[in-house]
Amino acid sequence: MTGRADGEKAAETIAAAHGIAGDNGFGAVAPPLYLSSTFAFPGLERPGRYEYSRTDNPTRAMLADTLAKLEGGAGAVVAASGLAAVDLILSQLRRDDLVVAPHDCYAGTARLLDAHAERGHFAVEYADQGDDARLDSALHRSPALVLVETPSNPLMRIVDIARICQRAHAAGAKVAVDNTFLSPALQRPLALGADYVVHSTTKYLNGHSDVVGGAVIVKTAEDAQALAHWANVTGVIGAPFDSYMTLRGVRTLFPRMERQQRTAGAIAAFLKSHPAVEAVYYPGLPDHPGHAIAARQQRGFGAMLSFSLAGGTGAVRAFVESLRVFTLAESLGGIESLVAHPKTMTHVYLSPDAMAAAGITDGLLRLSVGLEDQDDLIGDLTQAFVAPARR
Repeated sequence: MTGRADGEKAAETIAAAHGIAGDNGFGAVAPPLYLSSTFAFPGLERPGRYEYSRTDNPTRAMLADTLAKLEGGAGAVVAASGLAAVDLILSQLRRDDLVVAPHDCYAGTARLLDAHAERGHFAVEYADQGDDARLDSALHRSPALVLVETPSNPLMRIVDIARICQRAHAAGAKVAVDNTFLSPALQRPLALGADYVVHSTTKYLNGHSDVVGGAVIVKTAEDAQALAHWANVTGVIGAPFDSYMTLRGVRTLFPRMERQQRTAGAIAAFLKSHPAVEAVYYPGLPDHPGHAIAARQQRGFGAMLSFSLAGGTGAVRAFVESLRVFTLAESLGGIESLVAHPKTMTHVYLSPDAMAAAGITDGLLRLSVGLEDQDDLIGDLTQAFVAPARR
């Protein structure tokens, strides 16, 4: 017994096969790529299903429908980037509205929120959403929107989505959850009570580090229609080719995530036992503070982790410049393994005080674990740990 309703497909099947063999023109197995910017009207005042690609496009619509099905939403809007997707949600707010964001949210999101607040578009309060008192204080101000990131970037902090949604809704707020780090393969926030799920499709959904994109998946048809309308008004939509490439990546999402998180767990265990490592941040470790919540609300622990290297910036420089399999680069979620130094790379926008509050130190490194052989990755880390001593 699967526990699914009659005719309901498993998420793995949706990812691999939604839209396959659906071409009525030529019987193409793979959904075609429609690059056309405009579409013919059958007659005057008789538009077809598609008119103009900013408004709607068959390739982008196929990706949106697939993502909506994977996340269990009523609809989805595909945007030009992950931050464009976040901004699409923020566009629904009014001047007197308040947004409650995580105190350690992604620096790009913080920069976007601060830019809006500086222009008087809405107010922002950053709060530790894992602290009941801090969250209660923020919710007491009757926010319009609560932004959630779990696991957080880069410290992999976990917060209870269902609990936050319940309390936010009681305060009259909607909840948007950034699901980029886990994807619908490992976490489905709408089922836990969220109103919006946001993705940088650049990451795991595409999975090959060759597309920049974003998406918002929405619980209600009304909100989906509102976001689609505003995406058309502002033109923040994703391109057809990028949508095609992302859908191609989604086909292998589940096996990629399964393999990558298995290797990440092995790497986390290796790092935890290494004398040069001061701390490891991975929710799959039993002693991680958010392990129990993650085990309850996720289907797995993901392929992202971070660790603190003893010796500060000097040790970090020697370590990352000695790596041969891991690549020093920003972004994450691709088939290749990456290492990033948040303080000087992904989170450089943050002030020293904000970095300290988020726990971002000189010695913190973030790993995005790819599809390489597990022994090769651990071997690369091993030799990088000893390489500085040889210099």
